[in-house]
Formats: sequence, C-alpha cells, structure tokens
Amino acid sequence: MEENEELEEYAYVLDFLPTGKSSSLRSEPIVQLVGESKFTLLEAVTKTKEIRIGERVYIGKGERDKIQQIKGRITYEELTETAKGELPVQVANIIRQNEVKFVKLFNTAGPLNMRLHSLELLPGIGKKHLEAILQAREEKPFESFQDLTSRVPLLQDPVKLLTERVIEELKGGSRFYILTRPYRT
Repeated sequence: MEENEELEEYAYVLDFLPTGKSSSLRSEPIVQLVGESKFTLLEAVTKTKEIRIGERVYIGKGERDKIQQIKGRITYEELTETAKGELPVQVANIIRQNEVKFVKLFNTAGPLNMRLHSLELLPGIGKKHLEAILQAREEKPFESFQDLTSRVPLLQDPVKLLTERVIEELKGGSRFYILTRPYRT
C-alpha cells in the first residue's frame, strides 16, 4: 500500500457467506464489500452473523462493531455471483449519496491528453455530449444531477453513466482510472 493512500472508512456489504467460501480451509463468516470513497473491493471476516446485504459497515482504523478484520483487497473476478449482482446497486447508491462529489467531477474534469477528455471515459459521452457539458458548465457550474440533465439535452442518467464506468474500472484492464483505485497484484 502506498504511504499516502487513503483507506476506506465505510463499505457496503455485497455478499455475506456465513460459513465462508467453500474453497477455504477455515469456516469463518465472510463478507464481500465495496468501499464508499474509492469503490475498493474487499473481503472481511465478520464478528456477527447479524449482517445484511446492502448494509453500510464501518471498516476504519477504530473499534469496529461488525467487522473483525479486513482480509484484503479482491478483484472483480473474485466476487461471488451475488456480489456481482449487488455491486451496481451499491455503486449507484454511493454515487447518489455523494452527489456533490460526483457533480463536482462534471464541473472540474479536464482532458487526459490531446485527443481524450476524462468525461469521454463515461459510457455514452462522445464529442457532442462533451461539448454540450463543457459549454453548459462554462456558463454556470452544475449544482446537481438534475441540473446537469436539464441543461445538457439527451444526456443519459449521470448516476447510470458513473456506475457503468466504476464497474468497468473494477473489472480491470482500463488505461485510465478516474473513479476507482486500480488493483495492483
């Protein structure tokens, strides 16, 4: 882990395996999680069996009430099918709850290089949408997702676009990571 790397404080439960993975030698209750700040995929051992899919749990440095220990980061491929199904729901949930942060992305995102703007990494945003977004934000910064969709005609739901990009980055192999922290082996 890098020295200045921001650790996740909270995460959302994607799947709960009360007796652990079938491939594991130890039978311990395990959860698969997605972090709230950088969408980090994690696996952890729980202190309790009273844990629900979709629940927000504290995983920071202090005293944890439901998580005993973080086993480590995992890849998208290591998620269970249940976790893969729950991931888009929880990512969209995180984006909606942090609307200010993600609207700011639309207000401040810049070019990655001479030919590619970071907003073009979002599925469905091509040159025409990009021009419309840049022109609208120049007039006045966006205040909400609602403001963004009302001022940029034909733009799909920004939460959906961001969610799709997060999932794409979590699957790995992206050249650019704008919303997640890449998994390094």
